[in-house]
Amino acid sequence: MTAAQSKLYSDDVSLIVVLLDTNPFFWAASTSGNLPFSNFLNQVIPFLNSLLLLNQHNQVVLIATGVNSCDYIYDSAEAGGRNSIDAANVAAISSTILNRLENFVTKDARLAKGSDKAAAGGNGISSLLSGSLSIALCYIQRVFRSGARHPEPRILCLQGSPDGPEQYVAVMNAIFSAQRSMLAMDGCGDASVQKIILPSPFLPPFAMVPIDSCIVGPQHSAFLQQASYITGGVYLKPQHLDGLFQYLAAVFASDLQSRSFLRLPKPVGVDFRASCFCHKKTIDMGYVCSVCLSIFCKHQKMCSTCGSDLNQSPPDSTRVSRS
Repeated sequence: MTAAQSKLYSDDVSLIVVLLDTNPFFWAASTSGNLPFSNFLNQVIPFLNSLLLLNQHNQVVLIATGVNSCDYIYDSAEAGGRNSIDAANVAAISSTILNRLENFVTKDARLAKGSDKAAAGGNGISSLLSGSLSIALCYIQRVFRSGARHPEPRILCLQGSPDGPEQYVAVMNAIFSAQRSMLAMDGCGDASVQKIILPSPFLPPFAMVPIDSCIVGPQHSAFLQQASYITGGVYLKPQHLDGLFQYLAAVFASDLQSRSFLRLPKPVGVDFRASCFCHKKTIDMGYVCSVCLSIFCKHQKMCSTCGSDLNQSPPDSTRVSRS
């Protein structure tokens, strides 16, 4: 039998999948704040162009994360952006991204009409983070399977909306998939940065894909804190949003190999609290099914997940934590 062909990883070429939060409820509430959506895009789009200018072989994919849907907005591979970058192309890329974002936001708003989220309103509505993470992971896997040479992939989440406890299971499944399929997730919040040791440039099969996170909302994201911690990404919550481009360029522009030579801010803590399966609320204390490990905020007679009989005298609550 012939040996399986080994994969060759380019340590200075990156595949960056950027997840852009377009939640209209969050951005409507931020209009009177420090970072309106238009100003946010004015700093993010130049950052995307700078990633392409750093290396002509870099690939950038932009995915919009709405309230009811997610979709591809831009792919530099399809646009031919990896091989020819100049001033004219930069302007064309910016125009393409803005036009497709406008169409996506309109379509997502149409899907929201009559939904429970639209009826609830307010800035506490979460975006579909689990959906965009799944799309990003599938895209990276498709790139991995399409040849012998691959760039180093990572995911960058630009998130402003609060976490949706109802997405807890789906988000954690995506995080663990990234941990086992060489995916890096980055998280950027607003006032703290977390750095985790990254994998070697010559990654073995089933290595992690880092998830970087940048939080632009008022609250930290427990989901993205865990995502960046588990997958070896960077979590950042900038203090001054008017300088968002400088934060993005200084922390998230460098490739994974170069990060080992940089003094990035160290982690300040991770919120490992889980969400209960019954009410989808974040809890500090709860009950765990001994069969399927489902978590409940109150004692249950029967596990709603696996159907196991739990009709016993309720023991003392045990703290739920993840390591």
